[in-house]
Amino acid sequence: MQQWLEFAVRGLVDRPDAVSVTPVDREGTMHFELRLHPSDVGKVIGRQGATIQALRALLQVGAAKKGLRCSVDIVEEATVTGSR
Repeated sequence: MQQWLEFAVRGLVDRPDAVSVTPVDREGTMHFELRLHPSDVGKVIGRQGATIQALRALLQVGAAKKGLRCSVDIVEEATVTGSR
């Protein structure tokens, strides 16, 4: 599941080297935390969330066939401005 998600997202973005997917198990559901370059977030979300919803739906179908539950969360890192 994680490898498929990485493959799919890397095909959508301009900076595939910045994509990372981290699995986190919470209350019996596998959450995949998706981190990517800030300029690529809009590409993964898509118009009105269509792209991320499609990715979530495909991932949930694949997980359901294996008897699992999963979710995808986009984690946006806070950027530090200024220097000391």
